[in-house]
Amino acid sequence: MPSNTLPTHRALGFGACTLASTLWGCGFFFGKIVLAEMGVGSMVFYRFAFACLALLPVLFTHKPDFSPREWTILAFSAFLGVPVQFLLQFEGLRLTTVSHAALMVGLMPVILAVGAAVWAHERMDKIGWFALFGSSLGACLIALGGRHSAIPGGPSLAGDLLVVASLFIALFWILMNKQLMEGHNHLLVTAYGIFLGTAMLAIVVPFRYGLPAIHGISWKPWAASAAAGVLCTAVTTSLWNWGITQVPASQAGVLLNMEPLMGSLLGVFVLSEHLGPSAWLGGGLILASAITLTTQSKTRVRELEPAIL
Repeated sequence: MPSNTLPTHRALGFGACTLASTLWGCGFFFGKIVLAEMGVGSMVFYRFAFACLALLPVLFTHKPDFSPREWTILAFSAFLGVPVQFLLQFEGLRLTTVSHAALMVGLMPVILAVGAAVWAHERMDKIGWFALFGSSLGACLIALGGRHSAIPGGPSLAGDLLVVASLFIALFWILMNKQLMEGHNHLLVTAYGIFLGTAMLAIVVPFRYGLPAIHGISWKPWAASAAAGVLCTAVTTSLWNWGITQVPASQAGVLLNMEPLMGSLLGVFVLSEHLGPSAWLGGGLILASAITLTTQSKTRVRELEPAIL
């Protein structure tokens, strides 16, 4: 969408992006519920299986018209974005808390900006670099705050770093999907990418973790898996991708901060997790840096979309 073109549904676009980011913030919360009775591999596989069920109608309404080269790009982006990103991310969640994992996701707007500067040859101004420094410092405070936790299931440096690693993997997924959506419907790219990624999970998960668990699982993990797949994967991606067709992505990017905010609040007030002073300070730095970057920096980030959490 040209920068000088006014969107048709501006308010609805911002609303869609806000709702998508808020629902993304529930992903770690649902994931922690599932991890109480399932392993990481089973949890990720069932999340995407439910997402596929929700997106199944797309297969009948949108005929794929990708070239052989585009199919290759889509398959590689699906491999990075689904098996690699999500298995890393939820291995990290297994080792840390919902609050820490969610706050780490606050790095994503800055990672997107840096990715645009490196791969799209965009230049950040001084405010952008200042925001990058503040966000990095915040991530260090959160990680170091959980380094010496002796509480089972408490925060850990290893878990926090795995979550951050998954964000860098997500960056490549975003950039490749962005390239594909320049010539194809965003729903088509999203649906077929998720289906390809889930097919890869069906191979990777049994090899790495064994067959997904079925027996001896109570209804809560199944309900949480369905919610994560439908609400936090299929619905969120559709909402966000539609929303950024109605509003500038650079303005919508600040709404990504709803994700770490919602995730950390759910961890503290629903799961009774504890955030130490350094973690609160670090989370504040990450959110403030992301808001500063997306609202004050003059760096142009051309229509970058977030990854599925």
